[in-house]
Amino acid sequence: MSEFLEQAAAELNSKIAAADFDGTAKFDVTGEGAIMMDANGARVGDETADVTLSADPDTFRAIFEGEMNPTSAFMSGKLSVDGDMGLAMKLAAVLA
Repeated sequence: MSEFLEQAAAELNSKIAAADFDGTAKFDVTGEGAIMMDANGARVGDETADVTLSADPDTFRAIFEGEMNPTSAFMSGKLSVDGDMGLAMKLAAVLA
């Protein structure tokens, strides 16, 4: 299992602790694996989700560390979204 995925899941858990997140999301990290997020928190896994965000590890790292805005990443083509766009917007607010 990727150390990056474990670290990213931990960072996501700290960010969503205060957020009202009521769906399922998958962060598909190219070449690394996936992180699942739901009302119970974030964990490494690969399951069906309401929305899937896909990007390379560098893009996700920049988003998780606050160096890149998720909306900007999407608009520039570095982040792709498949599924519930409304839920993706909620996630962008949590990650920003």
